[in-house]
Amino acid sequence: MDKELDWKNLSFGYMPTDYNVRCYFRDGKWGEVEVSQSEELNLHIAATCLHYGQEIFEGLKAFRGKDGKIRVFRLEENARRIRESAKGILMEPLPEEKFKEMVMKVVKLNERFVPPYGSGASLYIRPLEIGISAQVGVKPASEYLFLILVTPVGPYFKTGFRPTNICIMRQYDRVAPNGTGLWKVGGNYAASLTAGEHAHELGYSAVLYLDPKEKKYLDECGPANFIAIKNGTYITPASQSILPSITNKSLMQLAEDMGITVERRHITVDELEEIDEAAAVGTAAVASPVGEIDDLDTGKKYVVSKNGEPGPVVTRLYETLRGIQLGEIEDRHGWCTIVE
Repeated sequence: MDKELDWKNLSFGYMPTDYNVRCYFRDGKWGEVEVSQSEELNLHIAATCLHYGQEIFEGLKAFRGKDGKIRVFRLEENARRIRESAKGILMEPLPEEKFKEMVMKVVKLNERFVPPYGSGASLYIRPLEIGISAQVGVKPASEYLFLILVTPVGPYFKTGFRPTNICIMRQYDRVAPNGTGLWKVGGNYAASLTAGEHAHELGYSAVLYLDPKEKKYLDECGPANFIAIKNGTYITPASQSILPSITNKSLMQLAEDMGITVERRHITVDELEEIDEAAAVGTAAVASPVGEIDDLDTGKKYVVSKNGEPGPVVTRLYETLRGIQLGEIEDRHGWCTIVE
């Protein structure tokens, strides 16, 4: 970093930093954490990650708080979730303590890339595990690489916290019933690219997928969970096909703290007529307010935001979670890990 970055105008993309950290699983055990300055990997051409999709990842963030301290948000939950992803596609799960060691080390090593408080930017942390054994038979690898890279990213909302429009397109499924939807595997995101690009071409920010079996219930909203407020109740889809969002889990807890009833249940498409607020929730945006949901197959338009503004409950939840991440609001649940 030869010159001071323009922190307030960072994009939400990749920027080189000083270090990444790596750990190998070989001979039945995890090795020591290694520090690297290389942005490259030396992979065998027959590695299982390249041929059979043995690849999982996570996304979390570090923030420089109002008090100048660096906070990593919900580190333990990400450690647990990537272990579940590993088990789901028969990869070797990284111990939670090793995950924490690697996250803390890579953030500390790249401390100068953690954006300043007030910039709206953060340090994005991307853990990744891949199968590296050289084999052409369809079976799990015996060797794995776990690495973590970091990059400073700008705020998700470049134009402010404003509602956007999303759409329903029944010709696309993100995952299969009883498939890999519960785990954060790269293949799920590859499967969503065509639908996502189609939606963007039509002027929508995301696709609201329906359940892949009956096409009757709401599922995920692109790479994010879907939430809605209905008659003062926080509702979110119950599905075995969607990733259990750590952001959604956090917002549900905050809603309960506020005295809001929380329901995780099946939500039919028709029920969209009765909701008062909606948002797509995830690490990148926290909560992206929804203005309108257009069902492109039926022509039905569900107007969520009548005045073009985010709803009061979604706004309060968003601001509370952001406040906790930035050290502005008391972290009652111990979600933030301070980088010493």
